[in-house]
Amino acid sequence: MGSERKGLGYWLLAGFFCLFVLFLYGPTITIMILSFQGENGGLTFPMNGFSLHWFGRLFEQQAVGDFGGSISRSLILGLVVTVVTVTVSLAAGLAFRRRFFGATPLFYMAIASLIVPSILVSLGIGLMFNVLGIEPTWITSALGAHLTWTLPFGLLIMFAVFNRFNRAYEEAARDQGASPWQTLRHVVVPILLPSLIGVGLFGFTLSYDEFARSLMTTGSYNTLPLEIYGMTTSVTTPVLYALGTVTTLLSIVVITATLLTLTWVQRRRAGKGSDAGKAA
Repeated sequence: MGSERKGLGYWLLAGFFCLFVLFLYGPTITIMILSFQGENGGLTFPMNGFSLHWFGRLFEQQAVGDFGGSISRSLILGLVVTVVTVTVSLAAGLAFRRRFFGATPLFYMAIASLIVPSILVSLGIGLMFNVLGIEPTWITSALGAHLTWTLPFGLLIMFAVFNRFNRAYEEAARDQGASPWQTLRHVVVPILLPSLIGVGLFGFTLSYDEFARSLMTTGSYNTLPLEIYGMTTSVTTPVLYALGTVTTLLSIVVITATLLTLTWVQRRRAGKGSDAGKAA
């Protein structure tokens, strides 16, 4: 009787998991399939032929919208956000290891934007730029809006990392005569490198996909999420699905490259450790 109940529970959980995976990836798979419609294909099934026609149309001049420009803007903005997020998160993590006056209020101010609705953050930054007489653009006001989203996450991650960081490595470097900068460059950063890569990936994906905090801050030129949203009511061809396929593949490439980089870092670290052991 117990084994039957266990078997029933197993199959119920397995069925629930399959439904969850289907719900999660089903829409993406559907869009990817429809992006290969023939030249006379529409936005729905059944497929009318099979071709790469809509991928060829992707970067051509469209009646509405700017696919190529929006993708390049999102990529540039995501990369800038990544660099700033990693740099500031590392510096803040190092600073908060020591207690200083105002540390607690500063911490809560840094993460307060996580509980503020994103659309209000976007509206507030857009209004501030207008009041100051500065035109909002995707590389200025939108950059600030995205950083209010990525920096708190990066800071929280670095806090968790530094809580497990063994300061004996730094003390050993100082005992060998290393300066604070040499200790940071040759000891702390290499040890934290996998975590820093994770913070960078997190910052890039949050920025690349951000919609609400971009809505009032990008000015005249849209980022990719805004461009896609604007085209859902005007584009009536599978070229929009082709764009979805390309962006999905781009995300997979970024994640794969990050995982390969992490694997390379770990193998290199393990190789150095084994070499040091043999030398000893």
